[in-house]
Amino acid sequence: MLTIRCELDIDLLALELYELEVTEPRDDFELEVARAMQAARTGEVGDTGRARALYRRFGIDPTRVRPSSEALLRRLKKGEPLPREELVVRLGVEGESYTGIGKERVNVAGRICVADADGPCGNPSSDSARTMITTATERAAWIYFLPVTDDEVDRTAELVAVFGRGLVRMAAAPA
Repeated sequence: MLTIRCELDIDLLALELYELEVTEPRDDFELEVARAMQAARTGEVGDTGRARALYRRFGIDPTRVRPSSEALLRRLKKGEPLPREELVVRLGVEGESYTGIGKERVNVAGRICVADADGPCGNPSSDSARTMITTATERAAWIYFLPVTDDEVDRTAELVAVFGRGLVRMAAAPA
């Protein structure tokens, strides 16, 4: 059971979410996102005054450091999509590299690499220190760079469930 201890004089509500299974966005979720975007553009939602007042109360200038709710609302008003995490498998470009696990630099220029919004973070030979799995890891990706059998995938899922206490879901890659 979740316990929240607040050491600040603020009103707060916390929800405990547990036994979650995050899935790919469904069609009905996309419809809800479209409704939220329309509501933001037409001004039906978007009072940022309370969040800004909270920031000011603690000496934070909300025009310099925007509350996340306001930042998302501004994106929606501009017609920009909500941020989604994406990994891209691509060839590294000239000058790209990352700090590897136990290695100073891993050069990926002209080589297969995995990249996220912050840049290259792995390849078939070496993962990055930035995205390595630790005891604090809550989400991870497992990428096979060669064809594998259903039995091999099942065995991987079994090992993750036993030793990582996690759930495994197939990630769909666009064709």
